[in-house]
Amino acid sequence: MTMEISELGEFGLIDRLTAGLKPVNASTVKSVGDDCAVLRNHETDILVTTDLLLEGVHFDLTYVPLKHLGYKSAIVNFSDVYAMNGTPKQITVSLGISKRFTVEHIEELFSGIRLACEIYGVDLVGGDTTSSRQGLVISITCIGEAPADKVVSRSGAKDTDLICVSGDLGAAYMGLQLLEREKVASAG
Repeated sequence: MTMEISELGEFGLIDRLTAGLKPVNASTVKSVGDDCAVLRNHETDILVTTDLLLEGVHFDLTYVPLKHLGYKSAIVNFSDVYAMNGTPKQITVSLGISKRFTVEHIEELFSGIRLACEIYGVDLVGGDTTSSRQGLVISITCIGEAPADKVVSRSGAKDTDLICVSGDLGAAYMGLQLLEREKVASAG
């Protein structure tokens, strides 16, 4: 009997695929299941996180300028490191690029990534590019640091903890809903 991935969801699938995996290196403090992996290096913990963004799934270039997309792509990785009380230090950027994109398009995307790196003091240290049969694929890995005794993980949360958020919760989703409604209205 087969099971649809939607029955498990993202975290359920991750749990199922990684069940029973035990770290074999002493430097691996925390692996799969949090915002970042935590690797111990003497008195400092190294935080590593990766996000994959797919055109048509995570973004629609009808609405998002490439510079803004580049900035957002970097920031979502920085936020995972910040969520664990770390400081982002380096990123790698890998792209799958379809033929419809020009060099100037990718330069515009990178101008947003570079801006985020400049503002947050993060070095862009490498990555990869490949062709994509359709659309744009962006994968960013962020490496950060935190004092070994200061890392905050999801599993450390307690019922009585205060949760603080910033920004306008739901505003981006509401804006997307309005844009999608207008797209349907103008097509009909």
